[in-house]
Amino acid sequence: MGRKSLKDVRQKEIVEAFYKVARREGLIHASMAKVAREMGINSSLVSHYFGSKNALIFGLIKFILESYKNFYTLEYVEAEYGSRLKNIIDNLFSREWNNLIDDEVFYDCFTLVFRDKNIKAAYKELHEHLRAWLTEAIEEAKQNGEVQVDNPESAADLIFILVEGSYYYLSMYDKGEEYCKKQNRYKHAAMDILKFEDLDSVAPQIE
Repeated sequence: MGRKSLKDVRQKEIVEAFYKVARREGLIHASMAKVAREMGINSSLVSHYFGSKNALIFGLIKFILESYKNFYTLEYVEAEYGSRLKNIIDNLFSREWNNLIDDEVFYDCFTLVFRDKNIKAAYKELHEHLRAWLTEAIEEAKQNGEVQVDNPESAADLIFILVEGSYYYLSMYDKGEEYCKKQNRYKHAAMDILKFEDLDSVAPQIE
């Protein structure tokens, strides 16, 4: 693999700074000038790589996608989990997944899908990528005889509906005992959808 160009490196740095500003002050208050101040550079340099705030938002959505993608490829201990799919489900219903991207920034970006068709298309692509990655993992597990699900694509879609809906709902709870019980229940529902051959050994315990 070749080295990343200076442009790619600089754009990544600018997007990460934009994310920090949006997390601290909210997306609506995050400006290109504030990003420049965050980085200690001239605002004209931010404008050089991103001609508008909308362009920065597209960069932020790509940053979110890459963060989720990297989370998918985390190493797992086979002796502990025995299944890459099991490890992915554990990750999807974990605090690490929930904390991967700040909720306020994510939903601030998401609200723009109702106002900008290009941002809507970008978010749609993001969610389709997530479903495609999970579908591949389910298909792999099915070939290995780990699960008996009939339609991996449909199962992946249903699981992400559980993931997305659960975190939307759980955002109204403090991360205490009740939060964990509900999260554990939704994880168990995802396991049921997948029809693991040895469900007792992989299903989370519900208290």
